[in-house]
Amino acid sequence: MLGRSALSRAGGFRPDNLGQHALAMIGNLCFTLFVVGVLIFTIIAATYQPEDPLFHPSTKITTFLTSTTNATFKSDDTVVKTGEDFMPANQTVFDNFINVTDVENPVTGSAEIMGRNECEGGVGQPIDCRDPEVFHLMMTATIELFKDIHFYRFGKPVAGSNESTCDMAWRFRPKDGKAAAFYKDYRRFVISRSENCTLSIVSIGDYHTGVNARKRKKNQKPGFEKQAAKKGEQNISLPVVGETVNDALPVVESEGSFKGGKYLIYMGSGDRCKTMNHYLWSFLCALGEAQYLNRTLVMDLSICLSKIYKSSNQDEEGKDFRFYFDFEHLKESASVLDQEQFWADWGKWHKKDNMNLHLVEDFRVTPMKLADVKDALIMRKFGSVEPDNYWYRVCEGETESVIKRPWHLLWKSRRLMDIVSSIAAKLNWDYDSVHIERGEKAKNKDLWPNLAADTSPDALISTLKDKVEVGRNLYIATNEPDTSFFDPLKDKYSTHFLDEYKELWNENSEWYSETTKLNKGVPVEFDGYMRVSVDTEVFLRGKKQIETFNDLTNDCKDGINTCSTSAS
Repeated sequence: MLGRSALSRAGGFRPDNLGQHALAMIGNLCFTLFVVGVLIFTIIAATYQPEDPLFHPSTKITTFLTSTTNATFKSDDTVVKTGEDFMPANQTVFDNFINVTDVENPVTGSAEIMGRNECEGGVGQPIDCRDPEVFHLMMTATIELFKDIHFYRFGKPVAGSNESTCDMAWRFRPKDGKAAAFYKDYRRFVISRSENCTLSIVSIGDYHTGVNARKRKKNQKPGFEKQAAKKGEQNISLPVVGETVNDALPVVESEGSFKGGKYLIYMGSGDRCKTMNHYLWSFLCALGEAQYLNRTLVMDLSICLSKIYKSSNQDEEGKDFRFYFDFEHLKESASVLDQEQFWADWGKWHKKDNMNLHLVEDFRVTPMKLADVKDALIMRKFGSVEPDNYWYRVCEGETESVIKRPWHLLWKSRRLMDIVSSIAAKLNWDYDSVHIERGEKAKNKDLWPNLAADTSPDALISTLKDKVEVGRNLYIATNEPDTSFFDPLKDKYSTHFLDEYKELWNENSEWYSETTKLNKGVPVEFDGYMRVSVDTEVFLRGKKQIETFNDLTNDCKDGINTCSTSAS
């Protein structure tokens, strides 16, 4: 009874208390699980670091490095987008093109009264390329011949290779062009004079044949350009593909200039030999910090090309930044110095002029904390542990809202873009384009079950018949190594591939000559990244652009069940 009485006093097993105890136990268990869950989440949140923002993109990088369309080309391992790709096209500038009616004929009635006597003996005389009548004739013939082009400026003609030829340059843009850019061409004209002194154009040479008109001579009078409707419209900075490239390294003029400068340099990193997108994401972080601190960025123009762009599957050091990007535009728009030249000047003058170095070895030291540093050189030194030694880590966190990557300063190499322009010109800027993705994806039936069948010649003919008119020039950008695979399409279209234009980068080409000179006499390989870059840009200049995914197949770009992700 005593035991019974004790149990009754404790109330532990009274029937009316069992429900309350059960609820209390369940509540305690749930609270314990909640606390454990919060603890685990806190640990993960505190220690987690994404491998690479390129593969876990924020809104900003998605905006810049990926297309809003479901494009075939991957932005993370193929061709990067650069400043000119995001440049809004000023339609007012592009609408201000030259028509035939804008070109005034300099021949007046008084000139026609010269008489036959003055004309006699002039038939065999050399053509005077400075004659306004010759200039008018050449402009008119050019505008009438190239109907798919808008012209914006004609340079004064100069003497060609003999007495019957003249060279003339012009600035133009394809009529249906989407890129915010101008192009420059210069061609050789063969001109004849009849017995009554009438001039006529016998022929117009191919793209870039008028080499004597390529460079504008000093003190040369301006040619013909339609006046802008509003002042200042022509001062908009746009790429001009085809102009002579001046990407010589900038040089500090004097010891005084060097002493008065403030510099920023990044040393060491895990960014080398990564994808081109990764490299630029880090490089533009450094350039953005230099601009924020109002300092000159000391940059290493020697970059490592990732093995993903090499047939040898080996990384390649020693590639020049200027092979891939427009250094002339960069140095004219931002304050940059070559690292090798900088260290030579630093070695000569820093001790003499008491120029000090401020070392930063932690990427978490924000640019805002460096704003008041007075030392001549700020050196950010990165360690050997990835991903903490990626340059872009400097621009993460609170810095992301302060440092703006200056994408507008980075344009694609105008030498490569001139190859693109040459190919488009050979097709008279009047072609459609299709990208056909095959390769490893076509072999992987688990992830892309229909791709191989949907990109077979028979399937392509069936699909393209409703998209491309029969007989059109069709440029095919593809990773299929054997282009004869597409021979059946020749019955319907005039097909063209990148390798048809090898003369534009072989040992006799202008590109080969200029890059060899840039590379101190060592020939430069037209590597995998350059090939894909040119192939992509030619594709993007087609009047109609047909993608593999969505247009040719219902398979998802990144594999089965990823279509919604790919499109986002």
